Amino acid sequence: MSRRIKQFLFLFLMVLGIFSTTVSAEGIKIKSFELERVDSDWLLNATFQIELSPGLEDAVQKGVVLYFQTEFDLMRSRWYWFDEKSVLVQRQTRLSYQPLTQQYRIASEGFTFSAKTMSEALQAVGSIGGWRVIDGAQLDSSKSYTASMRMSLDLSKLPKPFQVNALNNREWNVSSDWYRFPFSSNGPNLIKR
Repeated sequence: MSRRIKQFLFLFLMVLGIFSTTVSAEGIKIKSFELERVDSDWLLNATFQIELSPGLEDAVQKGVVLYFQTEFDLMRSRWYWFDEKSVLVQRQTRLSYQPLTQQYRIASEGFTFSAKTMSEALQAVGSIGGWRVIDGAQLDSSKSYTASMRMSLDLSKLPKPFQVNALNNREWNVSSDWYRFPFSSNGPNLIKR
């Protein structure tokens, strides 16, 4: 091969590598979680790392409100039928930008928080503390369960024109993978990752 072709291929592979790392950096990833028993209930503390694409950040700056949905479910496997969903809880967190004060506003379950930068706002959206996900009365102590959790951008809450755009654009489909782990009500009082 000639030297120019080798240089071109090398440059092409470098650009492709840079592009693929920037694309894969966007999204939601779980950093840590803790499921703790308090009395008979179980409380979830979790931290998600959220990175939005430049298009989504620009949309927030222009007044589009983003809703992030955190889901937690508890399933029990059954050999004779479909799996039983014992617990399914959801929590919505709202992210908006206030141009008058030049601050981001985060609202979730009656709690509001203001942040000066997008990174602070996304950190607040990704932090969940003391969320009651399991009522002890819902559990059978002789059974074992599989717990699952994830966070995603709720596209159904976007204004209609943006919903159409979101269906055709991958950068608007922001979601973490489901994180699954075994759970038993007789197990340890604290489950961490």
